[in-house]
Amino acid sequence: MSKNFSELTFDQIEIGLTKKFHVNITQLLVDEFAKISGDFSPIHVDDEFAKSTKFGRKIVHGMLLASLLSRMVGMYLPGKYALYSSQTLEFHNPCFIGDEILVSSVVTDKSESTKIIKIESKITNIKKDILLYGEGRIIVRDD
Repeated sequence: MSKNFSELTFDQIEIGLTKKFHVNITQLLVDEFAKISGDFSPIHVDDEFAKSTKFGRKIVHGMLLASLLSRMVGMYLPGKYALYSSQTLEFHNPCFIGDEILVSSVVTDKSESTKIIKIESKITNIKKDILLYGEGRIIVRDD
């Protein structure tokens, strides 16, 4: 388990602060997510079925991508003191096994009275296609 998490406090976080990381989407990652989630839909796990769809091949679970936002919040922005309050998700384009993706988030608002930051997150592929977009509200704890 990695303990290389950010320890940003509410006062250290500024609007415009941005964090990013890359992930290579592998077959093993997709297989493990299917096991954890219980989602074995053939669009994700069956080559023959997926060939018959408009995508022509298996697509990665959208919620696997969304789960990477948890890594962003818990490890990078803000990190140790994060407590998720809410998250919106919009899925724009499919992700495929073998894709290298970029997860990026930027602080767009912060409330002094509630200690909540708002972050805008995007997941893009190497061609810069937006795969996922969302806005999260994160409580920055002071414990």
